Amino acid sequence: MKKFLILLFAALALTTNAKVQLPPLMGDNMVLQRNTDVKIWGSAAPNSNVTVTPSWSNSSVNVKADKEGKFVANVATGDAGGPFEITVTDNDGSVIIKNVLLGEVWFCAGQSNMEMPMRGFSRQPLTGTNDVIARAKASTPIRMFISDSKNGEWVRQFSKTPLETNKGAWFENTPENVANTSAAAYFFAQYLQDVLDVPVGIMVSTLGGSRIEPWLSREVIEKNHPDISLAILDNDEEVKQHSDPCVLFNAKVYPFLNYAIRGMLWYQGESNRDNADIYDDLMAEMVADYRDRWDVGEFPFYFVEIAPYDYNNAKDTDAAKLREAQSRAAKKIPNSGIASTLDIGNYNFIHPTNKKTVGDRLAWLALANTYGMTGFGSQSPVYESMEVKDGKIYINVINAERGLCPMWTSLTGFEIAGEDQVFHPAFAEIETKSCRLAVSSPEVPNPVAVRYCYQNTPECSVYNTHGLPLLPFRTDNWNK
Repeated sequence: MKKFLILLFAALALTTNAKVQLPPLMGDNMVLQRNTDVKIWGSAAPNSNVTVTPSWSNSSVNVKADKEGKFVANVATGDAGGPFEITVTDNDGSVIIKNVLLGEVWFCAGQSNMEMPMRGFSRQPLTGTNDVIARAKASTPIRMFISDSKNGEWVRQFSKTPLETNKGAWFENTPENVANTSAAAYFFAQYLQDVLDVPVGIMVSTLGGSRIEPWLSREVIEKNHPDISLAILDNDEEVKQHSDPCVLFNAKVYPFLNYAIRGMLWYQGESNRDNADIYDDLMAEMVADYRDRWDVGEFPFYFVEIAPYDYNNAKDTDAAKLREAQSRAAKKIPNSGIASTLDIGNYNFIHPTNKKTVGDRLAWLALANTYGMTGFGSQSPVYESMEVKDGKIYINVINAERGLCPMWTSLTGFEIAGEDQVFHPAFAEIETKSCRLAVSSPEVPNPVAVRYCYQNTPECSVYNTHGLPLLPFRTDNWNK
């Protein structure tokens, strides 16, 4: 009898393990990218036949699980809509994924300014979010995969090796769920959903205080940065999740690579001010690697400029150098764009309270450059060239087709220097006739270089007519 019970329990365990199991990403309330091929994956009985049947289609997809029981089915999606169901069946039963929408899917990653939820951090509120949270309705087709918190409690995920699954779940657009969602990502999704009138899904995978190195894959570091030690990945030492290489890529990017996306949002950089000289290369390498691994084409990559903040000395330039690296990265990364925060930073708080402006500016980039809409501005003005004439330096920019503003007033945030490389506060204005920036100082009769907002906490003053700030710049390459 005892032997029989043992065999019975073993058989029951085998049967239980053989049933279809899906990762958290393949869950109720999810949004799948519309009008493309998506992957539905999980595990079933080893070598079993698996059938995936989406309710938006009259046809099923049949695949065979491998000897470990893993399966991946490629399923064609249609136009935006829902809710739908997906039935996944093997020899031992079925699992039904409910309340599925087809729409636009964006992967959102970074450090604390992307992590910061709509409810704010403790003692760090956000502006205007309480009203948005209170008005959230489940009927609004915005869905959020939150990998970083459960009921507002943070879940820290990291790994020395690539993981197949990520903790988290898809959530509907209710006040309780919106409160725990990334504010920058949510405002982006809200804007897209309102304008495009289709469901929008955001997958939020972040870690506050993290450097970019943990977000890079082992392959990228081994190929391009042999000076970065990977010993932590092969020994028994405890991981420093905010700084050790690869540990966030392994846990917070790799598990998402099967999931079809439209594009990616990135808000990170504050923690890399000490190596800003290579940050643009690290960022470009990261994006190229992600695009190759996702295998959905050269998807759009939109990122956020780090905002003004004291960083222990408002006049220092470590944050300015990181912003400069971000501007270089925007030029190196095809199909990318940068959302400026130069006018919404705070001397005392590293987390700007105005996340709506961040989300809106990211949305303008996507609507213009990804979805092909016109009639509004999306790109910040960017320094292009300079000319020295009659004791002044004239600055030319791009992305200001109708000129810069404000006109007829002196502008702040400018410095000018001569051959001695000593910078002085400068007088700057937008000339009425040429609409160029004219910068000068009586203390520098023979100027050779100009800097604008090149400090940790600069004074932003110049915009294009769409209200987008001129990105910080310097015309010199001096090491000071």
